[in-house]
Amino acid sequence: MFIDEAKILVKAGDGGNGCVAFRREKFVPRGGPSGGDGGRGGDVVMQASQQHNTLIHFRYNPEHKADRGRHGEGSNCTGSDGKSTTLKVPVGTTVYDAETGELIHDFSVPDERVVVAKGGRGGRGNQHFATPTHQAPRESEPGRLGEERTYRLELKLLADVGLVGYPNAGKSTLISRISAAKPKIADYPFTTLEPNLGVVTVGDSPNEESYVVADMPGLIEGAHLGSGLGIQFLRHIERTRLLVHLVDVSDGSGRPDPLDDFKVICGELKSFGHGLAEKPMIVVASKIDAANPDKLKKLTAAMKRRKLEFFAISAVTGQGIEDLKWAMARHVRVARVVEVVEPVF
Repeated sequence: MFIDEAKILVKAGDGGNGCVAFRREKFVPRGGPSGGDGGRGGDVVMQASQQHNTLIHFRYNPEHKADRGRHGEGSNCTGSDGKSTTLKVPVGTTVYDAETGELIHDFSVPDERVVVAKGGRGGRGNQHFATPTHQAPRESEPGRLGEERTYRLELKLLADVGLVGYPNAGKSTLISRISAAKPKIADYPFTTLEPNLGVVTVGDSPNEESYVVADMPGLIEGAHLGSGLGIQFLRHIERTRLLVHLVDVSDGSGRPDPLDDFKVICGELKSFGHGLAEKPMIVVASKIDAANPDKLKKLTAAMKRRKLEFFAISAVTGQGIEDLKWAMARHVRVARVVEVVEPVF
């Protein structure tokens, strides 16, 4: 099950209490205060993990606590610190404060660690309160409370290329053809109910290149307002470097105007915001093995006027697939170079 949202409660450990004790030994009649300090409470830490690709482990286990510090003891013994708790989240997880909506952290690098709740400090024992005029103090400090926070987690997949288009436009068939991904494929709309990732490889060793392609559930008009399934998954293409827009030009699509389909999807991307409309785009006429010549001609002319890179493919016969793979690799290669030269902070 693909879960990309979760709300969790985290509670760091409380600090241990300071101790009130006095040294009592033979031949030491006035040993003085010897109460030890309390131990520090454990932290709650989040760590980005490449072994996780969903937030399902938080959906059914929403509360996470760290251990408290042990209380101080006599003979100036400090209590042991509480054990911290580490929560593994997928790379691409964004953490928000559930109450204020403030962005806490965006996990974009593997093994990145962030403390999301700090443990409480241990209280001081009575040894710290001794003075020349107050040599037998019976005061001590209680341990500080550990932080308790509620967070909202959002997962945005990390992919180089995002496939977008109307339902049943051939996105799942394409990703199954160019990668080892095995999405559900059928001849009815909304076959894809969750994003699918596939790794595409082009070239031969030692010049082999690879990139990750994400197959998004189909978009329809009004997706940015909640229509269909698109609104749930549009955020997963926010981090992509390239969009590949598939337009069905076959007679079986049930939509007479491919150019109108193209405009609707572009409008949804723009309405959703987050820079989706500004991303580089390749337009692909799909299902050309069963294409309507008029539709294909109209779409080809329109993309030429817009100066958009255009390919006509058939995922069934393989026509145009290799050229499209290399074009995607070229865009990804350029984007990666730009990100290295001009890092975004």
